Amino acid sequence: MKIPKTIKKFCKFCKKHTEQKVAQAKRKTAQHPLARYQKKRAGYGKSTGNLGRYGSRPAITKFKMTGKKQTKKTDIRYTCNVCKKTTVEQSSRRAKKVEMV
Repeated sequence: MKIPKTIKKFCKFCKKHTEQKVAQAKRKTAQHPLARYQKKRAGYGKSTGNLGRYGSRPAITKFKMTGKKQTKKTDIRYTCNVCKKTTVEQSSRRAKKVEMV
C-alpha cells in the first residue's frame, strides 16, 4: 500500500484543514499486566452455566474464525505542520507492506 508523505487533512486542534506529515508507527497491542486480575475483581468471569444453550450436543465451532491473520494492522499517524500535534488514524488498514511515496 502506498501512502503520500504529506496530506492535506482536517486538524482537530487547529479546527481547519492543514498540511500534515504522515508517519508509520508500531502498533501497541499489549495488555496491561494487571488487567486480568482487575476484571476478575470487577465481577467478570464468574461462571453462570451455559444458560441452556448446549445441553445434549457440543457448540458449533465449524463457523468460528480460526487461524493466524496474514497481515498486521498499520498504525498511521498524522502530524500537523502548524500546531505540531499528532493524531492517529481511527480505522487502521491491513497491509503486508506500507510504503511512503
